[in-house]
Amino acid sequence: MNAVYDIPVIETRRLILRQWRMDDADALYKYASDPKVSELALWPSHSSVDMSRWVIETVFLPNPRSFAIVLKSTGEAIGCIGLVPAGDEHYTVGFNEREVGYWVGYPYWRKGLTSEALDALVGYMRESGEVSSLLITADSTNTGSHRVAEKCGFELIDEYSYCNTPSKAFRLKLV
Repeated sequence: MNAVYDIPVIETRRLILRQWRMDDADALYKYASDPKVSELALWPSHSSVDMSRWVIETVFLPNPRSFAIVLKSTGEAIGCIGLVPAGDEHYTVGFNEREVGYWVGYPYWRKGLTSEALDALVGYMRESGEVSSLLITADSTNTGSHRVAEKCGFELIDEYSYCNTPSKAFRLKLV
């Protein structure tokens, strides 16, 4: 663990979940500039490596529970997983609950990597005792994210609209 920020490094069979670094900007841009990814994640496609650097510096690094999803085999950051900053949730969170957000680059869809990362984050959050439940929200058309949530034990709790986008909310109780 990083003693200064208490930010863990979480390892799985194929992945490392670690704090973002400024030298991840090229990899972040490579995957976050793809409209297939950003459209389903409901954020704008990255338009430059500078924009990706800015996101790392102002969004990811200030959030101690935002992790780069890194392939062990290559060392490349291929996505992101973590707790959505309090106040930025897409659904009303319950008492002692946090929303989880995640995405991986399009070449890594349907390979089980996102489920592997989410499973590891859930395990870490359960052990840490920081929260009693986790929430996941996704655009209603994002069936891949729905499958990941369900595969990791989250249950559908609501269908709702977020910024005029039909969406679904899933919950997992940790305690």
